[in-house]
Amino acid sequence: MEDSNMIPPNHLLLTGSPGVGKTTVLRRLAERLGDRRVDGFLTEEIRSTAGRRLGFRAVTFEGEGWTISHVELAGSARVGRYGVDLHAVDRLGEVLERALRDRVEFCLVDEIGKMECLSERFVRSMKRLLDSGIPTIATVSARGAGLIAEVKQRPDSELWHVTVANRDRLVGQAAQWLAGRSV
Repeated sequence: MEDSNMIPPNHLLLTGSPGVGKTTVLRRLAERLGDRRVDGFLTEEIRSTAGRRLGFRAVTFEGEGWTISHVELAGSARVGRYGVDLHAVDRLGEVLERALRDRVEFCLVDEIGKMECLSERFVRSMKRLLDSGIPTIATVSARGAGLIAEVKQRPDSELWHVTVANRDRLVGQAAQWLAGRSV
């Protein structure tokens, strides 16, 4: 029996181990959405010619992009071996604010992770986006405190675990999940 007081999930969170395919699910979903009014960002790995991961770059659906972390970035903002460019992560907060202002149909966020949570602007903007009612699909770190833990506990969020075995199937399931959800 369904509880009439339950809030239907309006946000879908994709979690799983690093490298399992969370970004791939989001990227393929974005391709399926075609000309729908979508905003947000995807991340890309920055790799050396030898294939070693050096950092991450965020790219918006409007084609803007920023290096958000790199092994060669100096400064006190660090996650593991990566220096984090907080100004670039703040720009991701601006992207989320633009989604709110423009009242897009959906927002795709890759990701709510330790690097992004170093930016107060990103955290504040992410919370506002989730509170806005705009259906959002976001990747989220498997572990972490603060916003990472908070979003997983929201009654209006549903959490899916991405694995190598289910990542291809989840693209279609996420598209179905979005069907019927819009602002």
